[in-house]
Amino acid sequence: MFKKFIPLLVLPLTYSCGSDDSSDYVPIDPYANITATFGSNINPESLANYANQTVPNYITKDNTGGNAITDKGATLGRVLFYDKNLSSNNTISCSSCHQQANAFGDSNIASNGVNGTTGRHSMRLINTRFANETKFFWDERAVNLETQTTMPIKDHGEMGFSGTNGDEPFSGLITKLSNIGYYKELFQFVYGSEEITENKIQLALAQFIRSIQSFDSKYDIGRAQAANEGQPFANFTAQENQGKNLFLSPPVFDATGNRTAGGLGCAGCHAAPEFDINPNTGNNGIIGTISGTGIDITNTRAPSLRDLVKLDGTTNGPMMHTGVITTLQAAIGHYGTINLAPGNTNLDPRLRPNGFGQQLHLTAPEVNAVIAFLRTLSGTNVYTDPKWANPFPN
Repeated sequence: MFKKFIPLLVLPLTYSCGSDDSSDYVPIDPYANITATFGSNINPESLANYANQTVPNYITKDNTGGNAITDKGATLGRVLFYDKNLSSNNTISCSSCHQQANAFGDSNIASNGVNGTTGRHSMRLINTRFANETKFFWDERAVNLETQTTMPIKDHGEMGFSGTNGDEPFSGLITKLSNIGYYKELFQFVYGSEEITENKIQLALAQFIRSIQSFDSKYDIGRAQAANEGQPFANFTAQENQGKNLFLSPPVFDATGNRTAGGLGCAGCHAAPEFDINPNTGNNGIIGTISGTGIDITNTRAPSLRDLVKLDGTTNGPMMHTGVITTLQAAIGHYGTINLAPGNTNLDPRLRPNGFGQQLHLTAPEVNAVIAFLRTLSGTNVYTDPKWANPFPN
C-alpha cells in the first residue's frame, strides 16, 4: 500500500516560519534601503512640500513646461543632486558646485571636477523656475533645464561619464545606480518601476532645482504691500527706495553715450519682480576667460539677481562667468563705464547707446543706494530649509 504523497507547502517570505496564522504576517518594507541610508532625512510616507509652495501673486514667469514639480520627483531629485555616486570617482555631486550655503552657487571662481576645474564660474540656482529665459548655462547651450541637468555628468572634467578620454559612457552610470538599493526603491516609488533612464534622472533633478525658491526677502514684503513696482515701498528706507528707482528707471543718454538724466536702467535686462535675465540679451562686456587666454563673447545668460548676497552683505561667491566681480560695488561700477572691446561683436545693444559704450557717471550716493536695494532681494529660508539640504547623513 502506497502512502499518499503530500506536496511540501512553501510559505511566502512575508510570513513568519512555523505558523500559518495571519497574525504572524511580516510585511516587507519597500523603503528599507531608503530608511537605512537617509534615516529621518527622507520619509516616503511624509514627504516635504515641494509641489505646493507659496508663490507670490506678482510672480508671473514660470518655465516648468510639462515637468510639473511633485513631492516624489523632487525628493528623488534631491538625492541625485547630493549623491557623489553620480561622478565617476565618487567625489563630486551637483551640490559640490551649487552649495545651499551660497544660494546654490560656488564660493570658488572655478569649481572642482573629477578631472580638473570648470571653464566658467558655477551659476547660482535661486528661482530657476521663475526665469523668462528657458535656456541654460552661461552660453545657453542647453535648450531647457531638463537637458542641462545631465550635461555636467557627461562632461569629462566635471563628473566624468563622458564616454571619452577613458571615461565610461552615461550608460555606465545607469548600471552603477541600478545596483544601489535606495535607487531601486526611489525609482519604484516615483515612477512605478526600478528601471533607471537618463530621462527619469533629468525629470527628477529638474523638479528639485525648480523647487528651490526665495520669496521671503525685504523686497517681497514691500512688494506685497504696494500696488506696483514704482510705488515707494513702505518698509524700505529712503535709500532703498532711491536705489529701487535707479534700478527700475531707464537712463537718458546724449549723442555720445553719456548719461545726462534718469536711472541706471538695470531693469532693462533684469526685470522686476523676478529679476531674471532677459532672453534677448547680448553679453555684458565681460569677455575674459577664467584661464586668462583669449576672449569669450558667448555669455548671454545670467542667474536671477535675488540672493546675490546674504543678509549680512556677504557675497554668495564671485559674480560673472569669470568670477572677476566680487562685490556689489564692483558689479555696479562695471556697468558705469562700458568699453567697446575689440572683438566683442556680441555686446548687448542697451550697453552701447548711439553706438558708444555707456557712461553712467555714477555718484557715490547712487552706488550706495543701488547696493542697498540689491541687498533687499535676499531672503533667509533658502539657506537653511531642510528640504533643500543634503539628505545623506554626515
